[in-house]
Amino acid sequence: MESVTPGAFRDFLGPKPERELVLLAAIELYREGKLSLEKATEFAGLSVREFLYELRKRDVPINYTLEEAREDIKLILDSF
Repeated sequence: MESVTPGAFRDFLGPKPERELVLLAAIELYREGKLSLEKATEFAGLSVREFLYELRKRDVPINYTLEEAREDIKLILDSF
């Protein structure tokens, strides 16, 4: 088994490892259905657009139900 040094681990996580770890946790909790999209974006400290971009980069499917789509459409229509 290959060993990983702390330096290699930091290199893998990039210049801001704490932020990357929080993002990875938010993505995994979202993937498991433990966080909604809204809560996952708050947890990660990103906008919805930024979080969706991160999901797409990692080939994570969006958990978006028909009921959520209906609610969003209603909110949009009610705003006019």
